[in-house]
Amino acid sequence: MIRVLLVDDHPVVRAGLRAMLAGFEGVEVAAEASDGAAALAELGRARALGETVDVVLMDLQMAGTDGVTATARLRELGDPPPVLILTTYDTDADIRAALDAGAAGYMLKDAPPEQIRRAVLDAAAGARVLAPGVEARIERTRLEDALSDRELELLALLAGGASNRQLAKALFISEATVKTHLVHIYAKLGVDNRTAAIAEARRRRIIRA
Repeated sequence: MIRVLLVDDHPVVRAGLRAMLAGFEGVEVAAEASDGAAALAELGRARALGETVDVVLMDLQMAGTDGVTATARLRELGDPPPVLILTTYDTDADIRAALDAGAAGYMLKDAPPEQIRRAVLDAAAGARVLAPGVEARIERTRLEDALSDRELELLALLAGGASNRQLAKALFISEATVKTHLVHIYAKLGVDNRTAAIAEARRRRIIRA
């Protein structure tokens, strides 16, 4: 029996996922948590009682400790269970952050139940699990000139309407450095201005729309 720790901050969504998981042969919900911090506490409780958790099914964006932060903290534990991200977000930045944090897989909540069941089983078996299309996008990102973490950070702030001065202040860099980063971003995205850069980044799902 594969025991799952279910982590989601929406009680109604959590109830629906619990009902779905209960319908999977060989799978049971061992515990639930409303955010990443609560998930770590539940995992600690289970270990103290000698109970096993085979897979952590983790939402990405949650009030409190988010899924990326919780995944990174969980991976620091001795012999941690695999984390399977289950989310509605599918931007390149979200996928990259989750996988960089150590997630074993990345699935979307609108996936058919059979895909989610297979993902849980595969994650428990130690396999990497990615939603259809995500693998191709990861490979595409590798082949492109990848944006650096700082460029991604700047791009997200840019999409929020920040001026060069505001970008410099937020990132603790000079306005000249901001302009240099923008030149690199434009070149990598194949555009020549900030409006086009934001539009292209959203089209590629590098940042959220």
